[in-house]
Amino acid sequence: MEAYRGAGRPEATAAIERTIEMFAQACGLDSTEVRRKNYIKPSAFPLTTSMGAAYDSGEYEKALDMALSASGYQALRVEQKARRDRGDVVQLGIGVASYVETTNPMGSGEYGAVEITNDGGAIVRTGSSSHGQGHHTSWAMIVSQKTGIPMDKIEFRFGDTDDIERGNGTGGSRSLQVGGTAAQMAAENVIEIARQKAADLLEAAPEDVVLDAATGAFHVVGSPRPSKTWAEIAIASPVALFAEADFTPEGATFPFGTHVSVVEVDTETGSVAIVRHIACDDAGTILNPLIVDGQVHGGVAQGIAQALLEEVRYDDGGNPITSNLADYAFISAAELPSFERVPMETPTPRNPLGAKGIGEAGTIGATPAVQNAVIDAVHHLGVQHIDMPCTANRVWAALQSMR
Repeated sequence: MEAYRGAGRPEATAAIERTIEMFAQACGLDSTEVRRKNYIKPSAFPLTTSMGAAYDSGEYEKALDMALSASGYQALRVEQKARRDRGDVVQLGIGVASYVETTNPMGSGEYGAVEITNDGGAIVRTGSSSHGQGHHTSWAMIVSQKTGIPMDKIEFRFGDTDDIERGNGTGGSRSLQVGGTAAQMAAENVIEIARQKAADLLEAAPEDVVLDAATGAFHVVGSPRPSKTWAEIAIASPVALFAEADFTPEGATFPFGTHVSVVEVDTETGSVAIVRHIACDDAGTILNPLIVDGQVHGGVAQGIAQALLEEVRYDDGGNPITSNLADYAFISAAELPSFERVPMETPTPRNPLGAKGIGEAGTIGATPAVQNAVIDAVHHLGVQHIDMPCTANRVWAALQSMR
């Protein structure tokens, strides 16, 4: 299982997965049982491997079981056997892939800040970079949950070095676990500053003043009235209500999961159709399920594309012959199923949010699962291996070599 880390490269995971499949076939075992026997047990975490990777948390067997259950794995095997016994032209293939990846691999930190505006809103700043991952929503959710300020009154800022003097950007699926945590810490810090000021306005001791996050108002404990809103405190303050924070975790986090891919292979033409794709990706505590689904969906699409279509090719002289999108095959909605996501959360102890990275998970699990499924569909015909991408021509050629 340690080798599954594979620097997070789908092709490395695919190579390992093919080895597992071939070993299981040689031993007359179902490959899922080989995986099950070799998983690290939950009680072993935290675990430092012989290669020095400090794993934080994981329930690998549970992810396998959940993915298999959602797929109806045993029923799929029954259907597969029936097709083989009948000698159908279109054969069924079931591919399984388990993985562990590293996110925020360098264990780097991030900056966050929260400023309260005079209308009772907030500005949240981050050193992370947003380019479509949903930062605006996620950071607003974090600050809103802490402060009680409505999300539509929270402005998100990033990427302007005149406004945000430090930060480490985006990479390695690190943003939420470190940037989100820094924003949460900054929100907690600004709450403490505001609590002190609210105490003066309420003529109470600071330790007796609390924030009601449901209403976004400060009051004396046990006495909801009178209270002071964020706007009232901001207006009364001679300086801006502003707090910042830097968060550096103790190390990387290790998301994991299992994907099951179901394909149909036409044994006369070699064409492959993805029938179903089931993904159980555990990225620790989930902040926004819809954003996570989107991240996984995009990753699955990319992973399927790598397994079936994408290839940079060269002629005998070393010249690229897939130099534009007229020559380079790419995936479209027509080739993709509606993926099935199985939620699972195993929090990490390495940040207060309990979050791990999710940005690359779909890609890492999908590629080997699809390749395994294609080969599984034609293994009974003698095919042991097909190079990626598993194009119709390659599948057809592999079948012809067995005849």
